[in-house]
Amino acid sequence: MPARPPSGTTGAARVLQRHVTRAATADLPTPASAPSRHATLAIFALAIGGFAIGTGEFVSMGLLPDIAGGVRISIPQAGHVISAYALGVVIGAPVIAAFGARLPRKRLLWWLMAAFALGNLASALAPGYGTLLVARFLSGLPHGAFFGIGALVGASLVPPNRRAWAVSMMLAGLTVANVVGVPLTTLIGQQWGWRWPYGLVGVLGMLTLAAVLLWIPARPAEPGLTIRTELSALRHGQVWLALLTGTVGFGGMFATYSYITPTMTTLAGVSATAVTGLLAVYGAGMTAGVLLGGRLADRSLMPGLYGALLATAVVLFGFGYAVRTVPGAVLAVFVFGVTGSVLVPMLQTRLMDVARDGQSLAAALNHSTLNLANALGAWIGGLVLDHGLGYEWPSRVGALLALAGLGVALLSGRLERTAAARPGCAAPGLAAG
Repeated sequence: MPARPPSGTTGAARVLQRHVTRAATADLPTPASAPSRHATLAIFALAIGGFAIGTGEFVSMGLLPDIAGGVRISIPQAGHVISAYALGVVIGAPVIAAFGARLPRKRLLWWLMAAFALGNLASALAPGYGTLLVARFLSGLPHGAFFGIGALVGASLVPPNRRAWAVSMMLAGLTVANVVGVPLTTLIGQQWGWRWPYGLVGVLGMLTLAAVLLWIPARPAEPGLTIRTELSALRHGQVWLALLTGTVGFGGMFATYSYITPTMTTLAGVSATAVTGLLAVYGAGMTAGVLLGGRLADRSLMPGLYGALLATAVVLFGFGYAVRTVPGAVLAVFVFGVTGSVLVPMLQTRLMDVARDGQSLAAALNHSTLNLANALGAWIGGLVLDHGLGYEWPSRVGALLALAGLGVALLSGRLERTAAARPGCAAPGLAAG
């Protein structure tokens, strides 16, 4: 491995640690509500995992032309690499969360990250397109369960009124990955070959293993948790509505972002190398969005969710027009990152609220939902392009998906208000500590 990547990785870790530490002590009403040093380190360990997973997930999108050339396929075909990873998340998250219910959460997190690291190393060594698809699918299997279990661990370490904040701090690792990790590994992939980024993500996974071992508190498995209790989450209609909101609402975002490199080179006229700078801008927007989403979720969850989906639809509709110039592309990519990411902690918190006894499964299913949206969006975007429409069209179709997600969210809120108005009807249960 060359010397440059480790130094970039170390710098990213310092950025992430400063971000988590500052946020842990900011805007707190009383000292008693501040997370302890041990809680901050544990959340930082989860954020490192989020950084590794975010880099591994999104770097494929910046390297589609390189992957296509490397294994001699078309760019829309290369989009199936993204879909294979996403389908791994969709399948792995509920299965692992349910069957791992009886395991201590620290041990489960460690094994999940070990599997993720090995999957990415296998991706780097894949000899052809078919084996690459399999390796990306296997890499995606631990993704959703790691974020879902990590969200529960983080939420259990802070006061109840800081649950969404803890979730957003873990997700901040994913957003910082889009500021530092994805642009850096995309540049490395463009210069030295598409295999190098996957190898580096494998190394990041190994660093996460050490952080989990050192900083996540060891606690026994939650008493009474079984596959049956986890599956009980699926009996609640509001869980399914939240999952549908994420699948449809996020599909538009991924229809656009999956083809971000050819969109920018074609419409904005920037070079493939310059796209790495735009990816960093997108990551900065994601960071702002996930932190905003955490605050909104703690204060006013459902109205914030409605507003975020509507804003996403507006941004996607105007995206193809805005990116015709370089300044317009910079602004559009940043706002695109904000509106998409603000939804993530909201949906995570919503699922934790309505799942009742099936906390682990519901928390993991959020990431199944997002990656089902990833697969759906990449497929729809490729379908639009295969039918001869230009790169401005995936985002326009995506705007319709965001509006459909808003419709589902409005239906969920109306049903909840109707149920709450009935005598003797309780509100959805909050997440367990």
